[in-house]
Amino acid sequence: MGKITINDIIKKKEDGQKITMLTAYDYPFAKIVDEAGIDGILVGDSLAMVVQGLENTLPVTMDEMIYHTKIVSRATENAMVIGDMPFMSYQKSVEDAIWNAGRFIKEGRAQAVKIEGGFEVADRVDAIVKSEIPVMAHIGLTPQAIHRIGGYKVQGKTDESKKILMEQALRLEEAGAFSLVLEAVPAELAEEITSRLYIPTIGIGAGPGCDGQILVLHDVIGLFDRFVPKFVKKYANLKDDALKAVKQYISEVKKGVFPSEKESFK
Repeated sequence: MGKITINDIIKKKEDGQKITMLTAYDYPFAKIVDEAGIDGILVGDSLAMVVQGLENTLPVTMDEMIYHTKIVSRATENAMVIGDMPFMSYQKSVEDAIWNAGRFIKEGRAQAVKIEGGFEVADRVDAIVKSEIPVMAHIGLTPQAIHRIGGYKVQGKTDESKKILMEQALRLEEAGAFSLVLEAVPAELAEEITSRLYIPTIGIGAGPGCDGQILVLHDVIGLFDRFVPKFVKKYANLKDDALKAVKQYISEVKKGVFPSEKESFK
């Protein structure tokens, strides 16, 4: 099939084909997701919560993000790999934003980066794109801004906030983003934004009217249950399967059933 590029992602919108994306953070899961035929893999800063066990995404560092992106890239043959710019990797200055985005490409071997925010990051998006690095923008619920917005809340419910989100979407497209994540946005608004943009929209809790969808892999396969957002659909429950397997292993070791002659050398 060959490596998926931003041109392939954009063409899917033009052709009316839905875009599929998931997160991944390590070699085994990235390989599975890639083999399944996913279009894009986001190495999300959500690894802070689902891999590192932290309360939110804010503490994860650039070095940690690069480490995981490098592993995912090593496992991925076809899907586009997108590195998620962590908190304070782009807020301080345009120069920081370009430098850290470049690290994702040079060290992490990603094909693009994702950056959260609206008007306040448009100049960063513009500068990164001019540095030959594709950018996926992200508006609506932006987890790095949870302290400012007061938690994980649906965005764009008032007339004023709807107008702002639409203007932000258009501004980020103008800045050169090749796609736009819409998180926790009313479905009707997400569909309206999608119809106004030339670039694809990728929804997460933004209804079926987006050009594509993305979810956190650990939510999809049932490995993370500390909390489950309304927009998540579980397609498997690997935590229960893993728990059952480990309990059986413990039991067999205690009873002397494992290792048996089959698992022993002569």
